Amino acid sequence: MARDRATTEIIYGRRPVAEAQHGRRRVHRVWTSDELAAPELTRLAGSPDHQGVVAQVDPYPYADPRDVLDRPEALVVALDQVQDPRNLGAVCRSAEAAGAAGVVIPSRRSAAVTPAAVKASAGAVEHLSVARVPNLADWLGWAKDAGAWVYGAESAAEAPYVRADLTGKVVLVLGSEGGGLRQRVAQTCDLLVSIPLTGRVASLNISAAAAVLLFEAARQRATNNR
Repeated sequence: MARDRATTEIIYGRRPVAEAQHGRRRVHRVWTSDELAAPELTRLAGSPDHQGVVAQVDPYPYADPRDVLDRPEALVVALDQVQDPRNLGAVCRSAEAAGAAGVVIPSRRSAAVTPAAVKASAGAVEHLSVARVPNLADWLGWAKDAGAWVYGAESAAEAPYVRADLTGKVVLVLGSEGGGLRQRVAQTCDLLVSIPLTGRVASLNISAAAAVLLFEAARQRATNNR
């Protein structure tokens, strides 16, 4: 019998539900279009984007923020007050695909792993460690003490991202959709890097920028291990 809805969460979408069934949290019940009409699935999901599949699952199991940097070659993404859950989900999808150890987000004024974030991640959050911290700048300082190099993405930075050594223990920091990195967060970084743009658009969406940095890190690591 399914647990009380007050102690569980609802996720939706074919891929997110399929990944949850092979992930870390228990799936209590799955509803599909074979048993419920689309309007009822939409009511359960709270969204019309359910693709005919909705599931009742345990609450998302956030990771210990210290554990994501356990490995000597850990690659971690830290997001500074990113508030759109779809952007969080898209970043998590790229992070998991690039082999990152995890994503770190502030516990306040930041998107959490909501059903919308789960959907945008295509279920990647079910396999990726996502940790929440009370103060991101303080955690970055701890990460540096733990041996990580911390690189912040800043459009006005003089150093292009391809000059950064992204091998070893690394944290990539990206700022909010509108404001970028907060001053204290930027000052905590070892180096600020930019992604050179040649078009007329002034900046990249945060999820696109994260993908560029993550796969550059993956490329460097693959080259370094040959």
